[in-house]
Amino acid sequence: MSTMKFCRECNNILYPKEDKERKVLLFACRNCYHQEVADYSCVYRNEVHHTASERTQVLQDVAADPTLPRTKAVKCSKCNHPEAAFFQAASRGEEGMTLFFVCCNPSCGHRWRES
Repeated sequence: MSTMKFCRECNNILYPKEDKERKVLLFACRNCYHQEVADYSCVYRNEVHHTASERTQVLQDVAADPTLPRTKAVKCSKCNHPEAAFFQAASRGEEGMTLFFVCCNPSCGHRWRES
């Protein structure tokens, strides 16, 4: 069984870290750099893989997110709607960030990148 550990100094989560010189497993804070020796040497890793339909639903919800910036400087190439929400994210296989747009027309939901 695994439990999450939290930093005694700043209450942020502690992440597993290997001390190669002493050959021990540590739990380290990425905020204040507090470290402590792990009581056990087993680390569990949980990777969540999303299906294409889950990713599509997330992108469709982007247009309805009131916290995202919107622009009228671009038009949707699919429905010609004059408004799009936009955000930056890392693209697969590319360095840096990419600007993504999502059409604000609820019946469209078309998405594209800055070209």
